[in-house]
Amino acid sequence: MITRRSFSILALAALTLSGTAFAQDANVIRAVTDATFPPMEFFKDGKRTGFDIELTEALAAAAGKKIEWTDIDFKGLVPGLVSKRFDIAVSAIYITPERAKVVDFTDPYYAGGLVVVTKDPEIKTLKDLDRKYVSVQVGTKSVNYLKENHPLVRRTEVEKNQEMFNLAEIGRTAAAVTGKPAAKLFAQSRPGFRVLEEQLTTENYGIAVRQDRPELTKELNAALVKIKANGTYDALIKKWFESPAQ
Repeated sequence: MITRRSFSILALAALTLSGTAFAQDANVIRAVTDATFPPMEFFKDGKRTGFDIELTEALAAAAGKKIEWTDIDFKGLVPGLVSKRFDIAVSAIYITPERAKVVDFTDPYYAGGLVVVTKDPEIKTLKDLDRKYVSVQVGTKSVNYLKENHPLVRRTEVEKNQEMFNLAEIGRTAAAVTGKPAAKLFAQSRPGFRVLEEQLTTENYGIAVRQDRPELTKELNAALVKIKANGTYDALIKKWFESPAQ
């Protein structure tokens, strides 16, 4: 017979077990990305892949942890860390002073920068973008960079990375401004497209980490040193940036 007291004990036990079940596993890193930016992160045959994805998995393995991935729009990555929904954000994120005010960053893991990709033969320099429509992705540095440094450029802001390229491909915009790795991969796969030699910026990518997880930043930095020493990092660089397009 279950008395009121025994029922209360059972209920308390159930709540305790429930709390344990929903507590975060210390060996699991909750990572968030916007997997629409090849070769850094994208879906192929229904599977998330790319340099950032494989790098993060390698870092987690070196640290003795596992990754639990979530996909959201790029503009929500940093807010997702601030609200503590996720532990890290990995999505070709530039290390900037503005972002560093609200999130921590690991040591840089790859040097990138903003470039122009176009198929318009009349566009040879950045100055040629003046008064032309240029597509950029919302939430990326491309938006503010053009606003502050090239105010005569007519920005067309879109939610998704692929939309940005699509507009340039169908001629709705004269060019797209985005990160160098993605721009080069797109130009390789589309006849007539090219990346201008003149680069807008040269910047570093880093993994964004919640500010209340300094130990995680240290673990990831130590793991980065480890995979660079054992050859894993170089193998990923060769696979994603030196081999033929994936």
